[in-house]
Amino acid sequence: MTAPVMVRVGSSTHTGTRRALNEDAQLSTAPVFIVADGMGGHEAGEVASGAVVAEFSQLVGREALELDDVRQAVARARASVDQLATTGARAGTTLSGVVISSVDGLGYWLAVNIGDSRTYRFASGELEQISEDHSVIQELLDAGELTPEQALTDSRRNIITRAIGAGSTGDADFWLFPAERGDRMLVCSDGLTSEVSEARITEVLSSEADPQRAADLLTADAVNAGGRDNITVVVVDAVAVTTRPGTIVLSDEMDDVDADTRPRETLTGGVR
Repeated sequence: MTAPVMVRVGSSTHTGTRRALNEDAQLSTAPVFIVADGMGGHEAGEVASGAVVAEFSQLVGREALELDDVRQAVARARASVDQLATTGARAGTTLSGVVISSVDGLGYWLAVNIGDSRTYRFASGELEQISEDHSVIQELLDAGELTPEQALTDSRRNIITRAIGAGSTGDADFWLFPAERGDRMLVCSDGLTSEVSEARITEVLSSEADPQRAADLLTADAVNAGGRDNITVVVVDAVAVTTRPGTIVLSDEMDDVDADTRPRETLTGGVR
């Protein structure tokens, strides 16, 4: 069989200029590309985000993933984080990212999100936010009570409405959509998006072909802009995609694909 999506990946993380600890965690090994932004301080936030990565790490090496695989990983992570409450720690974490899936042998992305970390798709020169922020600010924007300009400086911009842990029982959102050769998926904590504009993100993703270099540049931009929070960036490039069973569409950069970033063959799917 042929792998539905072959990828090149870059990832970068930084504590920022004002935090003593980096409570972000990330996983960027096929078929899983996720970021978790922990909250709750030492031995709370970092443990919560680490618990998410630990659960999803069990899926690494699989051919690809179904919706139930991701749901079960989220449930296990929630149980692990909730267990911290027995020690008195109010731990919590966001989760955002994509995994490789397939429908009838065709390459698909399956995105997951809970909280205000974000997943974007950059394709044909356009940056599209796939995830929807679970935050007070997003609710106010949706209700027309804030403008996007006001949201940038509103004092409530760090309040999220769903999380894994922190007393939240809110569900994760899921999206399933076809992968295309040339897709560039960006997964990041809000330490990037609170410091760097989407225009600048688009500029970097457009101009820097190497995903590791793109991740490094975006992280550096966030640090240089103030770095008020931890910053984590994962960039995933689809360099080959199965467009119909048995057929692979290759990009010009196929020869540069690292063997350890290639997903295995798959034939599963899911729904939102």
